[in-house]
Amino acid sequence: MSDAGADWPGEPVNVSDSEFNEFIGKYPYVIIDCWAPWCGPCRILGPVIDELAGDYKGKIVFGKLNTDENQATAMTHGIMSIPTLLFFKNGELVDKTMGAMPKTALEPKIQSHL
Repeated sequence: MSDAGADWPGEPVNVSDSEFNEFIGKYPYVIIDCWAPWCGPCRILGPVIDELAGDYKGKIVFGKLNTDENQATAMTHGIMSIPTLLFFKNGELVDKTMGAMPKTALEPKIQSHL
C-alpha cells in the first residue's frame, strides 16, 4: 500500500468549476491555490506551490483554480481575496489561508493536516 500515491501528480493541476468537486474527492488530501494571472502575490506564491507539489508528491495533490475563469467555485468557497489556499481532507474543506506565504510558513500548516 506504500505506493498508493505513486501515480498522483507531482505538479499543480489546473482545475475548473466543472471538475472541482470530482478533483477534491479523488484524493485524500488536496490543496487548491485560488489565483488570477493579474495578481502579483499569486505570481509570488506560484513557484512555492510548484515546489510543494513536488515535495509532497504521493501525499498531497495541489490544484490551481483561476478565479477569473471559475467564478462559481470561488463564490461557493467565499474567496474574497487572492491568493487563497483551500485545504481539503477527504473532500471536506478543513482549512484556508490567504495571502502569499513563504514555504517555511506554509509547511507547518500543511504538516498539521497530514
